[in-house]
Amino acid sequence: MADSLASSVSSLRSSLQLLDSSIDILDSGVNDFPRLSKVLQTTRHFELLPEPQLQEAQQSLLDEITPSIAHLLSVASNHVERLARREESLRAKCQLQEGRLSDERRLPSPSSSLSGKANRPARPSSDAGAKAVQLRRLVQKKERLKYAVDRLELQSRQKERQLRKSMAAQ
Repeated sequence: MADSLASSVSSLRSSLQLLDSSIDILDSGVNDFPRLSKVLQTTRHFELLPEPQLQEAQQSLLDEITPSIAHLLSVASNHVERLARREESLRAKCQLQEGRLSDERRLPSPSSSLSGKANRPARPSSDAGAKAVQLRRLVQKKERLKYAVDRLELQSRQKERQLRKSMAAQ
């Protein structure tokens, strides 16, 4: 019995040595495991998204930006229209002033004709001269009134355009 017991003990010791060597082997293999897991871990540089999620993000961005773009476009078009109206009014004003200048150059002023007559000796046709001066004054007044009417008509057209634009915007 001592012989069988000795063989059991020796078998148990060899099993323990085998178990110790297995533990040492496993310990050396597992000892580097944290570094290996870090090295073998995959890093995602670009994240892949499903198509519906991508389309939803695009639509969300579009919904967010569209009102701002529409507002900026309307502000820009309003400004361009305002500048066009201003340009038109300045052109009309320029034409009005050119017309006035050309009429003043064509007709001598009443003061120059009166000063010229003051240097001349009185003649019996002073009645005709006074009528001519009065006629020139009336012609000039008629031209001034004509330009005033033209200016008022231009203003009226501009107000009509503004009214139509405001009605269209609503």
